[in-house]
Amino acid sequence: MTPRKPYPSDVSDEEWQFVLPYLTLMSEEAPQRDHDLREVFNAVRWLIRTGASWRMMPHDLPPWPAVYQQMQRWIKAGGFEAIVHDVRMILRFKDGRGVQPTAAILDSRTLQSTPESGARAGYDGAKKRKGSKVHLAVDTLGHLLALMVTPANEQDRAQVAALAQKVQKVTGGSVEVAFVDQGYTGENAAQAAAEHGITLDVIKHAEAKNGFVLLPRRWVVERSFAWSSRFRRLARDYERLSQTLAGFHFLAFVCLFLPKVASIFSS
Repeated sequence: MTPRKPYPSDVSDEEWQFVLPYLTLMSEEAPQRDHDLREVFNAVRWLIRTGASWRMMPHDLPPWPAVYQQMQRWIKAGGFEAIVHDVRMILRFKDGRGVQPTAAILDSRTLQSTPESGARAGYDGAKKRKGSKVHLAVDTLGHLLALMVTPANEQDRAQVAALAQKVQKVTGGSVEVAFVDQGYTGENAAQAAAEHGITLDVIKHAEAKNGFVLLPRRWVVERSFAWSSRFRRLARDYERLSQTLAGFHFLAFVCLFLPKVASIFSS
């Protein structure tokens, strides 16, 4: 069979060696496997990068129903999350940091809904947009710790308890402080975080702002949102299931940081 022309989104040999144990849910020689696992992973990476619909997947990649089915298996098994967490620890160690962070930054962004996601969308009055909110927690280097997807009408402060619980679960309870914006003010949010051993530090504007203002700590999570927005599938909420939208965010961070880890092990 003639090898296909590589796509820019294809995984490299070094990257594939690293992620293969996380994505092998059954033996590669299993009789029910009809498509090469690496090609299926390449197809998912192509989709999230280009933002195309499933049925527009190129014919030289595996059929879209097989790719979709395997992607959902990876998401349900937590494969993308496991890669993100291990990559984060490796890169933190290489940077001379503790493998688990003691500080986090929380924020959210609203994604415009589409006909596929409209049934679960909410209206964000502040952004004047109907869609879904992605609530993100990152460390001080911008690495993804945890996320949640809610309708856009849900308040940021109402998600603190669940988000803090997720953060402490993946870090072993190491996070002591979380930097947030003024959308997280209030005793209820502070108490919800304190129940999980986290102190909320609200970073406020020193004065009335005019245009863009770079705020301490908070810019890190904004940069992480900017990184994820480079993946066109995450420009809007195109997913029928909120779990798929969350899984695609973890996949985006896999694509972002996997080359750095692969270069460490190949050097």
